[in-house]
Amino acid sequence: MQVMQRQGLKASLQSLQPLNNIRIPIQTAPLPHSALRKAAQPSDRVRCRNSAAPERQPDAHRDAFSERLTPENLVELLRSKRNGDGREGPGEVHLVGTGPGDPGMLTLHALRLMQTADVVLYDRLVSDDILRLVHGGARMVYVGKQAGFHTRTQDQIHQLLCEFAEAGHKVLRLKGGDPFVFGRGGEEALHLQERGIAVHAVPGITAAAGICADIGVPLTHRGIATSVRFLTGHARDGGEEALDDTTDAAVDPHTTLVVYMGLGTLPELTRRLTAAGLAPDTPAVAIERGTLPEQRAVFAPLQQLQNRVAGHGLQSPTLIVIGEVVSLAAGWAQAQTPGIGQTVPSSGRYLHLEDALGVAPLEKSLTAVNY
Repeated sequence: MQVMQRQGLKASLQSLQPLNNIRIPIQTAPLPHSALRKAAQPSDRVRCRNSAAPERQPDAHRDAFSERLTPENLVELLRSKRNGDGREGPGEVHLVGTGPGDPGMLTLHALRLMQTADVVLYDRLVSDDILRLVHGGARMVYVGKQAGFHTRTQDQIHQLLCEFAEAGHKVLRLKGGDPFVFGRGGEEALHLQERGIAVHAVPGITAAAGICADIGVPLTHRGIATSVRFLTGHARDGGEEALDDTTDAAVDPHTTLVVYMGLGTLPELTRRLTAAGLAPDTPAVAIERGTLPEQRAVFAPLQQLQNRVAGHGLQSPTLIVIGEVVSLAAGWAQAQTPGIGQTVPSSGRYLHLEDALGVAPLEKSLTAVNY
C-alpha cells in the first residue's frame, strides 16, 4: 500500500512539470536531507532592502544575497520583463496557505502555483523546506512579522501586492496555516478586489487541525466536545494588544478552545477563562513549532500550564489547546507519569519530500528581504 501511494504521489508531481518548463526531477534514489540546505549560486539570490530598516533578520538563513533592489526597482524589473513577454493587463494574486509547516501537509494546488509564480511574498511561519519548493526563477520577498520586528506593516504589504500585480505578473502570497484563519487573507483579498485585481485563495491545513492531529488531540469527540472554537491571543488592532472581552464568552465545558498567537497572553487568558467559570483543572496543552522536527508539547491542567510553559522555555510560534479532549492524547498520560516529564516531542512523522518520494528539491537559496 505504501509503495502504491508513493508511486501515485510521484505521478502527481511529474504531471506538474509542463506548467512553466519547471522540473522537479524524480530520482531513483532518495537524496539526503542535507540537500535541502545547499545554497544556489549567488546569481540566483535577490535581496530587496530599505536603508531605514534594521539589520536584524528573523532567521539567519535569509541573510545571503548578491544584489540589492528597492521595491520600486523590482517592480520596474518585472514590468520590463512583462513587456518583453508581450503580456497585457494586470496580473493576479494567489493567497496560498502552506499548512503548519510539514511539507507533507502542503496541497498539490499550492505546489503548482509555487512552480509558476513570478513573485512570492512569504511570511515568517512558512517553513524552510516548503520555501525551497518554489521554482528558481521566482523573486522572493520576505514580509514576515514577529513580536517587536515587522519587516512591513499590513498596509505596506497591501501596497506591494498591488504594485507587483499591476506590473502584470503572477503574485503568490504564501502564508502559514490557512490564509483565512487569523492570516489576514480576507483583508488582502478585499484590498485587491477593490482595485480590480483578480484574487484566488488556496486553503491550507490550519494549525488547529494539523497540529492537533499530529499530537493525537481530537478537536471534537462524542460525549466530550461537541464544538470547537478558534481564538486569537491578539486584539484586532494590529495584533499587539491584549485579549479582548470575546474570550470571556468562549467558556463552555463541551467546547474545545484553540488559541493562536496566545503565548504572550497566556497568564491573562488563564485568568479570564477561570474567572468566567472554566474549571482550573481543565486539561490543556501548548505546542511549539507544531508538526516540525523541533516540535515540543507541554501538557498540564490549565491553572498550571503557564508555569510549565515558562519552565520549559517554549517560544513563539506556540498553539494552545484547552478542553477535555486534551486528556485523550497519549501525551497527556505520559506527562502525568512520574519520571517521564512534561515535554512531549514531535511524533516523528515529518515528511521530507526527497526522502519519502525521491524528489530532488530545486537548488535555490532563500531571499532575505528587508525594506
